[in-house]
Amino acid sequence: MERMERMDAGMPFLLQYEHVAWYDAGQVRILDRRVYPAQVRFVTCTDYREVVRAIADMVTQSAGPYTAVGMGMALAARQARGMGAAEQRAFLTRAAEELAHARPTTANRYGQITRRCAALALQALEAGEDPVEAVVRDTIASLNRRYRTMQRVGDALADLIPGGGAILTQCYGETVVGAVIRAARRQGKDFRVFCAETRPYLQGARLTASCFAQMGFDTTVITDGCAAFALEREGISLFTSAADTIARDGSVANKTGTLQLAILAKYFGVPYYVTGIPDRDKHSRADIVLETRDPEPVLRWGEGPSHTAPGVKGLYPAFDITPPHLISGVVTDRGVWVPYLLERYFDGGEAAFY
Repeated sequence: MERMERMDAGMPFLLQYEHVAWYDAGQVRILDRRVYPAQVRFVTCTDYREVVRAIADMVTQSAGPYTAVGMGMALAARQARGMGAAEQRAFLTRAAEELAHARPTTANRYGQITRRCAALALQALEAGEDPVEAVVRDTIASLNRRYRTMQRVGDALADLIPGGGAILTQCYGETVVGAVIRAARRQGKDFRVFCAETRPYLQGARLTASCFAQMGFDTTVITDGCAAFALEREGISLFTSAADTIARDGSVANKTGTLQLAILAKYFGVPYYVTGIPDRDKHSRADIVLETRDPEPVLRWGEGPSHTAPGVKGLYPAFDITPPHLISGVVTDRGVWVPYLLERYFDGGEAAFY
């Protein structure tokens, strides 16, 4: 395959393309973020349904599935070789829908990628060309597009962070983490980072903290219950998170715990800046579907034994919704928006992102 431009130069290990999800020789390798950084382990998929399962099982999270679903469609295109035209169309359409719905809250975003990949694969098959190559090229182009767009977001967020200040993060903001690091380095700006651990998978402790520490920032992990203490006593300049979906009314869904951190930030007078691109097809919080996951990870620590007594139940909603009155601004590729005016973001038209 012809070498393509890549936008992951200078990014931390987690954000380099091969370490997110990568197709090669009939396999998709996905970095297992459930065990990183204690282990650098990859899950290997040879069937697109295995990619669906890997996403559902949290092998990759945040924006990682955007890449994984595209590479999963490359597997589906490979599996469709040798089928009749009608069978290929049905197979690729089914694969696109199954990959898109690997997790419900972000199905609209995944679907933009998988349906486009299915259409490209069918076009390539009809033209007698390699459908796998067409899908992989599109997935890499999509990665480049997202990294380029999120760099503008990272630049805008870095402008809001005072030199020598401190930020509080929630969960793992994927591309914007690398983007704000690159922007800060370019500006010669340094700041401290406090990462809420993000139970039960500890994405803040394992992923966000790893990225900032790897790139030389003073990085501290706090328990999820320590946020009020840190906001009161550690001189935190702003709280920031990415978003799994941003509705046009300024409502934001992100990893569970974001709402309580936003409430605490409001109480202590610390601004909360959400990063991301609004979803045109979600007009209000009523359009946001919240995923509820198997509560088993809440009842134990990692892969260890249960730390609760028999009969104790768990509750694990994957996301919560933060209302606009708790948000100081939504940081986008088109600048920082008051959440109540977010509808105007679309006045400039809608550029391809996913």
